[in-house]
Amino acid sequence: MIAAAGAEEAMTAADADVAVFNSCSVTSAAEADLRADVRRVARQNPAIRSVVMGCAPGALVRDESIAPLRTLPTVTDVIAGADIDMVAAALGIDRMSELKPAQTQTGSRALLRIQDGCNEHCTFCATTLARGGNRSRPATELVREAAELACAHPEIVVTGIHIGSYGSDCGASLGGLLNLLIREVPDVRYRVTSIEATEVDDTLLGLFHGDPRRLAPHLHAPLQSGSDAVLKRMGRHWYSARRYAEAVERIVDGGECFALSADVITGFPGETDADHAATISLVDRLPFTSLHVFPFSPRPGTAALRLGDKVSATLAAGRAAELRVISAEKTLSHSRRRDGGAADVVVVGRGDGLTEDYLSVQVADPTIPRRARFDATLGFSDARLVATPTTT
Repeated sequence: MIAAAGAEEAMTAADADVAVFNSCSVTSAAEADLRADVRRVARQNPAIRSVVMGCAPGALVRDESIAPLRTLPTVTDVIAGADIDMVAAALGIDRMSELKPAQTQTGSRALLRIQDGCNEHCTFCATTLARGGNRSRPATELVREAAELACAHPEIVVTGIHIGSYGSDCGASLGGLLNLLIREVPDVRYRVTSIEATEVDDTLLGLFHGDPRRLAPHLHAPLQSGSDAVLKRMGRHWYSARRYAEAVERIVDGGECFALSADVITGFPGETDADHAATISLVDRLPFTSLHVFPFSPRPGTAALRLGDKVSATLAAGRAAELRVISAEKTLSHSRRRDGGAADVVVVGRGDGLTEDYLSVQVADPTIPRRARFDATLGFSDARLVATPTTT
């Protein structure tokens, strides 16, 4: 829309007239990073106009101890969510009557947003407050967009707020959508972002164990805690630690090369040493290849703020550090298993690549351009996996 209005993207903040910040509010650190970015740009260019959009301004309840986003230097507009009409008005340009998704995105891998919002109400999460309930995009529209993106991008990442709920509002399913995308737009590698392990149906399971050149064998399945007591306090009512384990073992079983990652929160209100030990035990037992671990972050307006038995920040950080050590060991173990193996590599930057099982690798031939895709053999060099092309 902005490009169609005749605007030109500036290479630096100092050269820009306007900066648009798309924000996240999943943790207090994410909002702190947003504020730091706005202030940094304002220092570089005090005359710039800053527009803040996304989840941070969309949260319904604000922390009164923190200055409102609108009071940050150079901020002229604050827009909840992704209201394109309001963005157009803020930028002083005409909103096109029929917007078409960009055929080429900034990243090497394209993002295909299939839905927005979430119908669950985890007690720690502010996303539902900011984004509302699940809203699925039509499959025909997504196929058209994927076909255009595939012309420039070797990998399409299927994303959203709660992609496992795709189609619950229109009689469809995520597995059915991916099956359609793979059939209609086959010359690209798809990857799914975060999805609940219990939402992987038989159709999606079959695709995971099908052609890895079509759907990357990679599942990011949020765990949050290995303690049933903590999961209950988190409002994650649809699974227990045992059911989670059974679900991921079913998914990973038989996969020669499968990446399994998860989110884990430490220091949730009421988490005891025994609860943390249960998480450690479950993480140790399951075939994770990486973890995203972070201490509990209280978010304004969430039910978790009303829970007692707060855990100290020091203890939460210590528990997170313990889990990160385990995560690093599992990542290294997975990398060693891949030594000498074949890989399907997408070049994401000069000399940097990403395998189907989400391993960051060094590309042996630095002349291979960004967004290229090639078959490779993996091998260690200076403690890093290197992808040597077998074909280009």
